[in-house]
Amino acid sequence: MKCKTSVKNSLVITCLLIIFLSIITTCEKEESNKHITDIDGNKYSTITIGSQVWLGENLKTTRNNDGTAIPLVTDNNTWGALSTPAYCWYDNDEASHKNIYGALYNWYAVETGKLCPDGWHVPTDSEWKKLEMYLGMSQSEADNTGFRGTGEGGKLKEAGTTHWSDPNEGATNESGFTAIPGGLRKETGAFDRYGYLGAWWSATENDASSAWYRRLNYSSSYMDRANFDKRNGFSVRCVRD
Repeated sequence: MKCKTSVKNSLVITCLLIIFLSIITTCEKEESNKHITDIDGNKYSTITIGSQVWLGENLKTTRNNDGTAIPLVTDNNTWGALSTPAYCWYDNDEASHKNIYGALYNWYAVETGKLCPDGWHVPTDSEWKKLEMYLGMSQSEADNTGFRGTGEGGKLKEAGTTHWSDPNEGATNESGFTAIPGGLRKETGAFDRYGYLGAWWSATENDASSAWYRRLNYSSSYMDRANFDKRNGFSVRCVRD
């Protein structure tokens, strides 16, 4: 009788242990799905918008996902003469900008297809349009250039003026995208518009010298679609494959 009871207790303990380990594994998987780590060890939140999953922050890696270094270029003249990948921090000030705003990359860094963590990529122009249409744009509005739509940009911008300059027109962040104004680096190498605008590359080339991007402005709730010189330094947001 004691032998049977002992066996029964052992089975109960084993079952409880299996259930416990299953719960731990599930929690770990859920946590890993919420946070993505790049090759430098930077961790990013994620946000689901419609059928797309985006990083919830701007990219800040200094290496491609195959481990190769992305050249850090600080000199203005050198930056302006590039036709190869490079990145920088706004005003060449990593301490003030990396953790909040991420890095600025020229389009040649985007073109490698290796910027984002494994399983992620820089969104194409069409994938940006898909986001915009989910937020309310029509197909014809999404296909237009310049500032367009009916406030979809405001749905992407972080609300308030902690990072955006006043008035941060129409910002609600109802999408959870939390776009912030990291500024840009011009093809001349000059830094500009920190606090006033955020600009993000797409992976889609326009022609030999330009590519498509998106821009949000402190004074507008619309979203700009345009093509710009590939030498410019813009922020990057990754989307899941």
